[in-house]
Amino acid sequence: QLQFVESGGGLVQPGGSLKLSCVASGRLFRNNDISWYRQVSGNQRDRVASISATFLTEYSDSAKGRFTISRDNDKNTVYLSMNNLEPEDTAVYYCNYYNSNPRQITSWGQGTQVTVSS
Repeated sequence: QLQFVESGGGLVQPGGSLKLSCVASGRLFRNNDISWYRQVSGNQRDRVASISATFLTEYSDSAKGRFTISRDNDKNTVYLSMNNLEPEDTAVYYCNYYNSNPRQITSWGQGTQVTVSS
């Protein structure tokens, strides 16, 4: 079972950029599909971007054209590059195994806070 540690969040102005990192500990990272999720306070976690073991990517409608997910299997790390950030992107960002229903995931890391504000 992989464990995930997210980092790279912070305060950024609208239109700015951030790059999040997610380091996974455990075996067989390279064999797993990984996603970035985000949670606005009080709401459920939503999947933002995913990358498969074969490096196929998919994005939510809100992330398309602005976010890029990538992975480095040698470093057990998944990245999320976010450009042209909007206040609506403010949330806690998490990475985890890909799941079409994030509610089925029972174990989460601490996440990293992204705040987009002027």
